[in-house]
Amino acid sequence: MAENTIELNDKRPSNEVVPGSTSPVGESRGANLDDQRLRQLGKRPRLNRTFGFMSTLGLSCSALSSWEGVLVSSVPGLLNGGLAGVIWGYLINWIGTMSVYATIAELSSMAPTAGGQSWQACACSIGYLVATTLQGIVVLAHPSYIPRSWHTVLIIWVTMLFAVVINSTTGRVLAKFEGILLILHLAGFFGVLVPLVYFADHNSAATVFTTFINSGNWSTQALSVLVGIPSISSSLIGGDCAVRMSEEIQSSDVVVPRVLMYTIWINGSLAFGMITALMFCISDLDAALGATTTMFYPFLEIFQSAVQSVVGACLMASVAVILGTSSTVGVYASASRMLWSFSRDRGLPLHRQLAKLTKNALPVNAILATLTVTVLLSLIALASAVALNALLSLVIGALYTSYLLASGLLLWRRLSGSIQPYSEGVEILDSGRLRWGPWKLWEPLGVANNAFSCVYCIFLLFWSFWPPEVLPGPETFNWSVLVYGSVVLFSIVWYAISAKHYFKGPVKEI
Repeated sequence: MAENTIELNDKRPSNEVVPGSTSPVGESRGANLDDQRLRQLGKRPRLNRTFGFMSTLGLSCSALSSWEGVLVSSVPGLLNGGLAGVIWGYLINWIGTMSVYATIAELSSMAPTAGGQSWQACACSIGYLVATTLQGIVVLAHPSYIPRSWHTVLIIWVTMLFAVVINSTTGRVLAKFEGILLILHLAGFFGVLVPLVYFADHNSAATVFTTFINSGNWSTQALSVLVGIPSISSSLIGGDCAVRMSEEIQSSDVVVPRVLMYTIWINGSLAFGMITALMFCISDLDAALGATTTMFYPFLEIFQSAVQSVVGACLMASVAVILGTSSTVGVYASASRMLWSFSRDRGLPLHRQLAKLTKNALPVNAILATLTVTVLLSLIALASAVALNALLSLVIGALYTSYLLASGLLLWRRLSGSIQPYSEGVEILDSGRLRWGPWKLWEPLGVANNAFSCVYCIFLLFWSFWPPEVLPGPETFNWSVLVYGSVVLFSIVWYAISAKHYFKGPVKEI
């Protein structure tokens, strides 16, 4: 239909050379197959395919930041669950996330486009974690330092500006940066784990795997563990960033699914190793939890207690800060591509401006729009850190709602048999038709995994809205349920009043 088409200039250079190849993008067989897959979906190829398997794996692994993430996400789990609750809760989340990623992998193979699940608050949340961790390191080194909210905001801005600069260069620079970051991500893990395990006094296995804590005064210990599980899941968020980069990845309908599964296996293993070591090395749990009031995160106290050196603890924590800062590059690349893709389908106000590309085929306007959102969200911290935390905690609920919708719809189409077998033909698919990609779980494992991913999403979504204690105050209440409901209500009203007039679903460009 005329109203559901869009005209954009294809600014991808025709002589762009794929790294590792001597032929231009438009002339390489792999690129032709990739472009053919896009045309089947009614999309014109516009972005340069500069990412290979390793650079995509680097982007996905660094954005997930699993072992770095468990250092800062273990506080609620320790309060509701204890040492054993954190470890068993992590294993539950790892299995569930693996199932969700397998489902997303099938979808990304079916439709290797830049669209997908994402949330702009993710970009701000990474910056917030980096900023508060850095402030905690300063407190550890100089106890007289008093963290200020405006310090946090400025650090967030500097961190995000770094991500914007890298993302605004060229696709090749971004791809090489992510490839190098994969090496640093793996090396940094051992750089932190080895001194932690070597110097610290160790708890017994019985203490680590059987000690549960119920600081929230819940009626049962099992209920306390369940309340603490969602916070631990945040350490496994972000690995699907590769999906939003699909139109810049060679052989994306095969590479992206493989990257997703390698990412959750590799990073899941690293995070499990780090969280297990952390639980074994906690010599004084009360002191570690007490450090949250001064240094934000218990792991700083655990590091200092383990190596008996402030300098050593600061250096170990600095590794996590550096890698966390670097991970914002991949998060920004992912968020901006999602924003660009949604704008291409006329899903946002100012979509024409947001969908524009530079001469290097980069969505700079979308990148700058993502930066603007981050800046505005970070300003909330100046008024209330509680309000900002409430908004950032929405990430889990919002992201897993999108996973649930995608998994549920795929399960329905799968059971109804309305998905066509994979084919390399050039036929353009109608909006109501689906075709399997080259990466697909064999049956009946595919149906079972799809159903399990839906169950896990519902499970995590339900518990993500619970407060950390039975009688929460204004500062401990889980306000994400209010923000979540407000966003959903606003979106429905906005669509009914305005968006339905210009958003008609995915735009067919061909």
